[in-house]
Amino acid sequence: MVNTAFKPRSEVLSATPRFWPSEPTVSNFTTAVTQSGFLQNLLNSVVVVGATLVVAVVLGIFAAAAVSRFRFRGRRAIMVVILAVQMLPATALLIPMFVVFNTTGLLGSYVALVLAYVATVLPFSIWVMRGFFVAIPVEVEEAARIDGASTWQVLVRILFPLVAPGVIATSIFAFIAAWNDYLFAYTFMQDQSRYTLPVWLASFSNPNTGTDFGGQMAASLLFSLPVVIFFLIIQRNLVSGMSAGAVKG
Repeated sequence: MVNTAFKPRSEVLSATPRFWPSEPTVSNFTTAVTQSGFLQNLLNSVVVVGATLVVAVVLGIFAAAAVSRFRFRGRRAIMVVILAVQMLPATALLIPMFVVFNTTGLLGSYVALVLAYVATVLPFSIWVMRGFFVAIPVEVEEAARIDGASTWQVLVRILFPLVAPGVIATSIFAFIAAWNDYLFAYTFMQDQSRYTLPVWLASFSNPNTGTDFGGQMAASLLFSLPVVIFFLIIQRNLVSGMSAGAVKG
């Protein structure tokens, strides 16, 4: 992908393949950035992915805390249902979601896309963060209660900081899943101005003129950069958070 992004069109379509471009060019990136709808679709992706990340992480934290730290009837059944929902493929949810959004008038809106993404990543988020909550000794919570902390204070000041690695891992998964999605965005967004970047990538393939492989690879490289950057920013916190409790103080 990187090599093709810097190759001129003549080398991309050459009958004799060359691994390294003999005459590297950045014209493919210029073509990608100036492609119709790039900035608008980029903004759409940022808005939808950001909203999905916030909603999925917040709901996942409270749901995981509830099923792991509180005792109530049906707790095990809820976890089984969450695991079963996670096993469903996205294509199986496509038609039911389309019908629901069309009935409620949400079809074609950002809200519909965010709800679809949250429904996809939330079961996994709850399941992962539940494991982090379960790993926290009960004695930590009991000590806080003895010191006079309320249930809300225990959750916010004691448990939530300790499950930070789980929150970070979940945010990475939610970000990648929402950022890379093509199916939901193409199906639910009726207006092209509301498409996200994965749908925008398809604009480089035209049945009449063929595929601009150089521009498409340059666009794919630009599309991949936010995921890589997000992971590099989060990675240090993930590693430091997981190793923070390795040594007993």
